[in-house]
Amino acid sequence: MPFKSQAQRRKFAELLVKGEISPETFEEWNRETGGQHLPERVGSKGKKKAKTKKPKKAKKAKKSRKAKKR
Repeated sequence: MPFKSQAQRRKFAELLVKGEISPETFEEWNRETGGQHLPERVGSKGKKKAKTKKPKKAKKAKKSRKAKKR
């Protein structure tokens, strides 16, 4: 899986130095990322906002359209 940001790449490098991940894992991720330009940080997508429902207007009673004969 490729890196998504420069911050993630630095974190993995730190874990590699500490010995928490293997050099093979780091190299695999680095290889898959290649020379892509990565953003410094990737923001979260966040929660989708629920659409607010507009209150329905009360319908008026329709008047009968019958023509009155005189």
